[in-house]
Amino acid sequence: MRDLTVTDRPGLLRRTGIHPAWFVAIIGFFALIGAAGFRSVPSVLMDPLHQEFGWSIGTIGAAVSVNVTLYGLISPFAAALMDRVGVRYVVAGSLLLVSLGAGLTVFMTQPWQLWLTWGVLVGVGVGSMSMPFVATITGRWFVRQRGLVTGILTAAGATGQLVFLPLVSMLAQAHGWRAPSVVVAGIALLAVPLVLLFLRDFPSDVGVLAYGAEPGSTDGVRTEIKGGATEALKVLARCSRSPVFWLLVGGFMICGATTVGLIQTHFVTAAHDHGMPITTAASLMVLVGIFDIVGTVLSGWLTDRIDSRYLLVAYYTLRGVSLLFLPSLLGPTAAPSMWVFIIFYGLDWIATVPPTVALCREHFGDDAPIAFCWVFTSHQLGAAIAATGVGIIRDVQGSYNLAWYLAGGLCAIAAVMSLAIRRKIVPVIPQLAAA
Repeated sequence: MRDLTVTDRPGLLRRTGIHPAWFVAIIGFFALIGAAGFRSVPSVLMDPLHQEFGWSIGTIGAAVSVNVTLYGLISPFAAALMDRVGVRYVVAGSLLLVSLGAGLTVFMTQPWQLWLTWGVLVGVGVGSMSMPFVATITGRWFVRQRGLVTGILTAAGATGQLVFLPLVSMLAQAHGWRAPSVVVAGIALLAVPLVLLFLRDFPSDVGVLAYGAEPGSTDGVRTEIKGGATEALKVLARCSRSPVFWLLVGGFMICGATTVGLIQTHFVTAAHDHGMPITTAASLMVLVGIFDIVGTVLSGWLTDRIDSRYLLVAYYTLRGVSLLFLPSLLGPTAAPSMWVFIIFYGLDWIATVPPTVALCREHFGDDAPIAFCWVFTSHQLGAAIAATGVGIIRDVQGSYNLAWYLAGGLCAIAAVMSLAIRRKIVPVIPQLAAA
C-alpha cells in the first residue's frame, strides 16, 4: 500500500475543506437514528395489539425480550463481521432487517409472527449496528475528537426515540398501529442508499488518514483482520475469572432491567392504566430521552473526577428510591411530581455507562472494549427478562405496582454490588518508590 499523508485528499475534501471523517460520522448518525426508530414502537403499540388480537401483555413483552436479547448477544461479534465483509455492507444489511421486520408486522395474525418480526429480525438488525458500529467508526476515522464523536453517535439512540416516539404515538392514535410500523420501515429503508453511497470502511479507502492523525502515521490505514469472533470468546474466558467482571455484569443486568425492560417497555402502558392518554405518556418518554443525553455527558465529566464505584452506588440507589415512589405519582395527568421523576430518570438512564466503562478499563486493560461489550450483553439480558416478567406481573396482578417495588429492591442490590468492587492496586516499581 502506498504511503499516505494528510495531503492525499479526495475531491470532496479539496472542495469543502471538511475532513471525510465528519461526513462518515453524519451518515453513521442518521443510520443509527433509522435503526433506533423501532425501539420507540413497542411501548406505544403494546396496548393496541392487546386490544385487537387479545394477546396478553406478557406475550407481547416476550417479543421485546427476544429483541433485546439478540441485541445484546450479537454485539460482541458484530465488529468481527464488519471486519470480514465491510462496515457499509453490514450496516446496510442491518437497516434492511429492521425495515423488513417492521414492515412485516402489518401482516401478522399470530404471536409467533410478532416474535419473529419484532424479536428476531429487528433484534439482529439493531444489535449489528449499535455499539460495535460506534466503536468501529470512531476507532478507524478519528484520532482527535474521538470522545466527542463517540458521545454524539451514542446519543443517536436517544435521538431516534425523540424523533419517532411522538410520531408513532400520533399515527397509532389516528390511523391504528399498522401505520407507524410502515413509517418506521420506510425510514430505515431510506437510510440504506446513503450508507452504500457514502460510508467507507477506512480513511485510506478515500486517500486520507484518520482525522487528527499525524503525517506519516498509520492511523486510518486499512489493516489485516485480527482475532474476530474467536478473540471475543477468549476475552470472555479471561475476564470471567475476575470477581469484578461478575459484579459489573450483575449491576448492569439490573440496570437494563430497570430501564429498557421496565420503563422503556412498560411505562406508557402503566401510565395509560391510570387514565393518562398514550400521547401524554409518550411525550414524557421523549423527555427521558432529552435528559438522557444531558445525564450521560455529565456522568462522563464526573467519572473523570470521582471514584466510579461511588458514582454507580449513587446512581443505583437514587434510581431505586425513585421507583418506590412511582406508583403514587401515576395518574390521569402529568403532575409536577411526575415531571420531577421523568427528569431525574432521564438524567440517570445511561449515566451508569461512563463509570462502568472506566472500571472495565481499570481492571481489564487492553481487553476493556470487548469486556464492556460482554457486560453490555448482560444489560440486554436483564432488559429481556424484565420485559417479559413485568408483563406477566401486569397480567396476573392487574397492575404494575409489584414490578416497581421489585425493581427498587434490585437497584439496592446493584448498589451493594458496585460498592463491593475493589480498586485495582497498581504494583509499585521499587526504583520509582525510592525516587
